[in-house]
Amino acid sequence: MKSKLLILILLSAMIGFGQSEKLADEQLAHIKQLQSLFKAKNIDGIAALIAYPLQRTYPIPFIKNEQECKQRFSEVFDQLLISTIANATIKQWSEVGWRGIMLDNGVLWIDSEEGHIIGVNYQSDFEKKQEKVLIAQQKENLYVALKTFDKPIYKISTKKYLIRIDKLAAGKYRYACWKEGEKESAKPDLILTNGTMAFLGSGGNSVISFTKGHYKYRVYRNLIGEDGDAEITLEVEKEGQVIVTQDGSLIE
Repeated sequence: MKSKLLILILLSAMIGFGQSEKLADEQLAHIKQLQSLFKAKNIDGIAALIAYPLQRTYPIPFIKNEQECKQRFSEVFDQLLISTIANATIKQWSEVGWRGIMLDNGVLWIDSEEGHIIGVNYQSDFEKKQEKVLIAQQKENLYVALKTFDKPIYKISTKKYLIRIDKLAAGKYRYACWKEGEKESAKPDLILTNGTMAFLGSGGNSVISFTKGHYKYRVYRNLIGEDGDAEITLEVEKEGQVIVTQDGSLIE
């Protein structure tokens, strides 16, 4: 379930709608139950149907549990989203293979078997403002040469390194790396630019690649894999030979 949850922020832009399948009676019942909760604005009931953590757009923190969901409910589920879910027709819901059931173009995803909410690809006005505030706070605490970027993508901790990847205004990616334990306000040990992102298959896994001379740096985002697989893998290659491989985890 956790792997499913983590891939859904990316899926709306990647899937083909021809993959949708007819909904079974049990799945229709899950949808009707969910819609009834939203029509009644039953926050307790909705919070109980979410598979946690509920991912939000970075750097907005994930919602970790039911209690936190109740506290932050209106931040995610504003009146427009509540109305969209509550009043959607059955034709607006479709099952997309193993990924689950989506509403419209993926604004909401639920699990096909249990009917749990596993992804919300929607930003309320509150979250849009919150994202801008959090990005501004990040920029204040960054080394001066890193303050200019369009969007933060990842902050990563590995055994030896603190890494952040940002998307620049030109659509390229930037990699900055410090030794583990150092602060982002310090000068990075390494800055790479002109990175590119590629998706690996249809599951949402991706890699951001950078080149510097004879070296290639790759940061893999592992959304689909075996239980226990790392969220991130850093790989460094020199002249075709892999010289560094380190697993990492995302920092919220």
